[in-house]
Amino acid sequence: MTIQNRRERERAERHQLIIDAARELAEAEGWDAVTTRRLAEKVEYSQPVLYSHFKGKDAIVRAVAIEGCGVLARQLRQARSAQGKSRLRAAAEAYLEFAETRPALYDAMFVQQVDIPFGTDDVPQELRDAFGELVAAVEPVVGERDLETLTEVFWSAMHGIATLTHGKRLRPDHHEARLELVLGALSLAEQKNGL
Repeated sequence: MTIQNRRERERAERHQLIIDAARELAEAEGWDAVTTRRLAEKVEYSQPVLYSHFKGKDAIVRAVAIEGCGVLARQLRQARSAQGKSRLRAAAEAYLEFAETRPALYDAMFVQQVDIPFGTDDVPQELRDAFGELVAAVEPVVGERDLETLTEVFWSAMHGIATLTHGKRLRPDHHEARLELVLGALSLAEQKNGL
């Protein structure tokens, strides 16, 4: 291995270490606790080293969010092959489980202000993959409706449930009833067409 290759590998490892440390700190104490000073202490590098990788906290949150979308895409893909469940239900359950079990990561992806071009041609691949998995879940029930618009409605409903549940704004004992209502409303075209 050349010296240049070793330096590039070490830089990539440092980059990932910073992302992992930010996510861990956010999971333990929330995103307000994530500062470049705290991260520098946690990863045992100076703040200038952090700034050589990221312009600041916003760039770190962005990197965490993009990585999180890749994780969500993989979980949705695994859920799609679940036996005995519709794609839509499997995706809904996987999405809500992800939001519940990884609240800081979910927050970075969909709540924090991040400079990610959602809904444009410049969107990172990880976001395309996650949205593509949602599209695959919605496709069987699309009927005559626009697939991407219906997917956005499904995503919005899941995000609303996830966010309101996390904020303890919804009655916990009515989770399944809410999910049934959303899935039933989205599946109307499927029922009308006898699919």
